[in-house]
Amino acid sequence: MTVIQSIIIILAVVLGTMVTRFLPFLIFPEGKTPPPFITYLGTVLPYAVIGLLVVYCLKDAVFSSFHGLPEAIAVLFIVVIHKWKKNTLFSIGAGTVLYMVLVQTCFR
Repeated sequence: MTVIQSIIIILAVVLGTMVTRFLPFLIFPEGKTPPPFITYLGTVLPYAVIGLLVVYCLKDAVFSSFHGLPEAIAVLFIVVIHKWKKNTLFSIGAGTVLYMVLVQTCFR
């Protein structure tokens, strides 16, 4: 890959990122109410994305013998911590740390 090609790729990525970040503010300026469908998507999509992430994270887990046990423990831990603290980032972070500790120490 030449330097020119690298610069073109970087500029394309920057342009794509800027368009996706700034376009919603241009389409729906402050003070203008968005259409009901957009408001509906804003309330539904976060839960759908979290569901997709859970499915994606567990798609390769083998739930036979002890292979799926660290995943199950981490998911249960995340649910309990989230119900207790009501903090999404904390519960996901704590579950990730627990999973990594389980995988690297207990379930080698």
